[in-house]
Amino acid sequence: MKEQTTKHADFFRIMDSWAPKSFAYHWDNIGLQTGRFHDTTSQILITLDVTEEVVDEAIEKGANLIIAHHPLLFQPLKQINVDHPKGRVVQKLLKNDITVFAAHTNLDIAEGGVNDLLSGALELKNKEPLEVLEQESLLKIVVFVPESHVQELRDALHQGGAGQIGDYSHCTFQSAGQGTFLPSEQAVPYIGEQNEMTFVDEKKLEAVVPKKNLARVIDAVISAHPYEEPAYDMYPLENKGQSIGIGRFGVLESPVSMKAFIETVKKNLDMPRVRVSGNIEKNVKKVAVLGGSGEKYVSHALRKKADVYITGDMTFHAAQDAEQMGLTVIDAGHYIEKIMKTATKEKLIQEIPAFRSKVYVSEVNTDPFVFM
Repeated sequence: MKEQTTKHADFFRIMDSWAPKSFAYHWDNIGLQTGRFHDTTSQILITLDVTEEVVDEAIEKGANLIIAHHPLLFQPLKQINVDHPKGRVVQKLLKNDITVFAAHTNLDIAEGGVNDLLSGALELKNKEPLEVLEQESLLKIVVFVPESHVQELRDALHQGGAGQIGDYSHCTFQSAGQGTFLPSEQAVPYIGEQNEMTFVDEKKLEAVVPKKNLARVIDAVISAHPYEEPAYDMYPLENKGQSIGIGRFGVLESPVSMKAFIETVKKNLDMPRVRVSGNIEKNVKKVAVLGGSGEKYVSHALRKKADVYITGDMTFHAAQDAEQMGLTVIDAGHYIEKIMKTATKEKLIQEIPAFRSKVYVSEVNTDPFVFM
């Protein structure tokens, strides 16, 4: 992709592929917050929150696109009063032609998103959602391709997001057959002649594809296939794909003391202080984690028989109830979600390497709390 023609919409598509909008909770205001889809992107700033200080940072770096985790316009604006902080932020964004895009609960839920990043930082094994919201739908795509292009099509299926089974990629089944077709006078056949029946030795290439990747897989197949009109079929499958859900539950490789684990949380999540409720003298093996405000999911951690639950924004009575039910809670704060900043930068430059030096991680600390 040419750098000078890269649009904001190109980065939006990357984010939507990583964290589909369909994953977001119904109350969440994700996607475009201010600005335009089709402006040419100069520089990008990645942030957890959009504050006036963050906007000033974007202006200083020459960034005309901000990608945030928390939506700027979480609640509908009834007025834009520039005497108030939110109004000043909106005014400054519009005045400087800066577009803002947010990926919130969809990025919390997505594979490789906020909760996967947090559980990965804590080195959890055998991870699964804390609460399953849906099971991924799977399809089988079947492509008919001349023998000369089998490997190209297998690679295209993989690049589009098909043929992944567990830890194995490029998973396909192929069988031999003979394809027939008769090109019309308007056709421009790769093989054969107009108005002549053509017989071609072909391979039938089959692969499993998650429904969310289907459009990308079809585009990849059409781009790689030598035929003017590639032949392919799609079938729904009864077997389900991965579980999609909020939070993560997993186990440590070996038990550790709660006190040692608390120090690991502080170090690996880059938080100098945490609040802890419950028994800190026991050992830890089973761990639940949910970035953001997670007190509503205490019952889910208990059902998983977690030894400890890491989240943020716990209130007094919710922490007290968890303690009474035997669950230790580490409130590491909402700001642990800052872990998404570096990961988002890496995702964008992986997809569009030309922007390697043009995507910045915000250095502004947007945590409103100070630990004394």
